[in-house]
Amino acid sequence: MRHYYDAVVVGSGIAGLTCAIHLKQSGFDVIVMTKNSRISESNTFYAQGGIIAAREGDSPSLLRNDVLQAGCSYNRSDAVNYFAAYGPPLVFDFLVSMVGIDFSTSEDGKIDYTEEAAHSVRRIVHFEDHTGDKIEESLIEYAKKTGVKFFVDYTAIDLITNNHHSRNTQELYKEREVMGIYALNNKAGEAETFFADNVILATGGIGNLYYHTTNPVSATGDGMSMAYRAGADIINAEFVQFHPTSLFHKDIKRFLISESLRGEGARVKDHSGHEFMYDYSEMGHLAPRDVVARGIYDRMSKDGKEYMLLDIANYYEGHIPLEKRFSKIYSTCLQGGIDITKEPIPIVPAAHYFCGGIKSDLKGKTSLKNLYAVGEVACTGLHGANRLASTSLLEGLLWGKSAAEDIIQKKYRINRGRIKSIPDWEKPEYNEEFDPLLIDQDMKAIQLTMWNYAGIIRTEKGLKRAEADLDYYSHRIMRFYKSASLHKDIIELRNAVVSSLLIVTSALRNTKSVGCHYIKK
Repeated sequence: MRHYYDAVVVGSGIAGLTCAIHLKQSGFDVIVMTKNSRISESNTFYAQGGIIAAREGDSPSLLRNDVLQAGCSYNRSDAVNYFAAYGPPLVFDFLVSMVGIDFSTSEDGKIDYTEEAAHSVRRIVHFEDHTGDKIEESLIEYAKKTGVKFFVDYTAIDLITNNHHSRNTQELYKEREVMGIYALNNKAGEAETFFADNVILATGGIGNLYYHTTNPVSATGDGMSMAYRAGADIINAEFVQFHPTSLFHKDIKRFLISESLRGEGARVKDHSGHEFMYDYSEMGHLAPRDVVARGIYDRMSKDGKEYMLLDIANYYEGHIPLEKRFSKIYSTCLQGGIDITKEPIPIVPAAHYFCGGIKSDLKGKTSLKNLYAVGEVACTGLHGANRLASTSLLEGLLWGKSAAEDIIQKKYRINRGRIKSIPDWEKPEYNEEFDPLLIDQDMKAIQLTMWNYAGIIRTEKGLKRAEADLDYYSHRIMRFYKSASLHKDIIELRNAVVSSLLIVTSALRNTKSVGCHYIKK
């Protein structure tokens, strides 16, 4: 089946939805594609803490300095300036005024601004600790009202490029450009061809490449892997941010304990009750995420413990009751037998956010014509070597809008005659039997390799071991992929091993410890 659209957005988080809404409002025939059966399933949905917003007493220069400090000044300066100047007002101009989101207010009825680590002022708005799912569900509803089409349960396979896919040899001599994507209809088991004048990758992060992560299982590095195979530039892939505090529980996995708890007074403790973070930083519990994550990881190693503790019960002084201010964390922990109003929370660091990715500019443009990347899959240079808390949702919002504006302004259309020479997806001649147990085993091997050798604390020896192991997995996976019937899990596995190798090779090239890339000599 062949489809034709003005724009295809791959990914249904804040960045993708924002881009699609702006395109649709300008008359573009645009679709949003997600490999999940639920539109809202994305990293955005699981974000808890909040989103940076404009407020009196704050300024672009203050925000700029905080972003640079957290990013170890490894940041792209014009991206930071752009974000600090135009990002915060957009929360009220778009999310509040247009989409209609009501963020939490204090007793006097004013917007409640909270604090997170490494911020110099309280500038983060939230909806209790449900900020992500509130924004996500509101954007989906708004997108549907504007007429955005959704393709649910469709897994992107590969980007279509003129040089690689066209049967017209003259395309070999032209500039490489993206002309659409091949995607698997998960339910039908058939690959379909989607031609588009613009493809926007908003596929999220890479958290599920690691054994411990706060990300959903869908975060397998799909966008970066597809873009790399098509020839796009990938940068800063060594910078994987680990959140210091995910819930450690035998039955509850992938659950984030928001940094907002430490912003509201929570203290990190060892099993004897010692507040050990001051042993690692004069900022203590409010040190940047990479510092806190390494501190916890190091203390776990020294004490021989699987987890440390986060105590909010004895330090919270907010005007909103703790069980309401952090209702999602409270209810989830209570399900696991932990009452956060009375006892500390068992926590462990986990892969959380990818600061690298597909190189893109202030308009979301990549090194390939017609290809845009927005949100976590993109590397705008905003985060540098380490992301400042609560910048990610705002980055997706701002760059989603910027990409849409650039697409609208350029008015580019691919000549339909060129499309005729591009074939539909070709099935392999020999179809190997799909065995979910083997796929699961290979994915777990990748996750353990990345956690052990390319995680919070790295060594050159460990990274070389990871590179060798991943290279072995890659050959086996690629051989199987080329002869197997298409399945979402196989596509994700291929993307996972490609993205893992990109991270490890980047980490080996960068021999200097900076931000969330820490090399132990």
